[in-house]
Amino acid sequence: MSKNKKQETPDSFEAVESALSKTEQYIEDNRKSLTIIILAIAIVVGGFLSYQRFYLAPMEAEAQGQMFMAERYFEQDSLYLALEGDGSFYGMLDIIDEFGPTKSANLANYYAGIAYLRLGEFEEAIDYLKEFDANDRLVSTVALGAIGDAYVELEEYEKGVSYYEKAAAKNSNELTSAIYLKKAGIVYEELGEYKKALAAYETIKSEYPDSDEAREIEKYISAARLKQ
Repeated sequence: MSKNKKQETPDSFEAVESALSKTEQYIEDNRKSLTIIILAIAIVVGGFLSYQRFYLAPMEAEAQGQMFMAERYFEQDSLYLALEGDGSFYGMLDIIDEFGPTKSANLANYYAGIAYLRLGEFEEAIDYLKEFDANDRLVSTVALGAIGDAYVELEEYEKGVSYYEKAAAKNSNELTSAIYLKKAGIVYEELGEYKKALAAYETIKSEYPDSDEAREIEKYISAARLKQ
């Protein structure tokens, strides 16, 4: 066996040397193209870092400085001031328009959507909430549920229940999942889909027994069974 290995070794070296030689030749033949590609990558990476540092970071800082008053108005339930500003500070709509690429503008979409929902302007609420892109699982769950609320208020029940289901599944927990499953069940009953309503209620009972919704879910289960 060792003899065979010794005989194969020169061939193996030749194959490696041949591959290296071909690689070197390819680099030599395509040196100009490869240099251009490397320079292009460096320019793109450098441009992105410059964009982040010299354009986006100052814009983010300015957006945050303008947004704190709009957040305060939102917390005080002064929703029109939160949306449109007070003449000295921007409202959420201004933040979205003026600072579009920033995290603050993204969050302003959420605030604007919830504000419009509370004001009964449901189509606007849907538009802004759909623009919101959340990394936080809890906030994204509430945003999905709020879209569901807006659709239900517009009597677009199938769309509404679809968003309730998404919200319930987004971040499984005793609080939000049970809330949105119960809402889904109620809407399913409105649609005459009692089996789906029953399934939603029974999921609350089995998977979220310690939730507030579970305390009275038995009567919803009984009512849905009778309606089937």
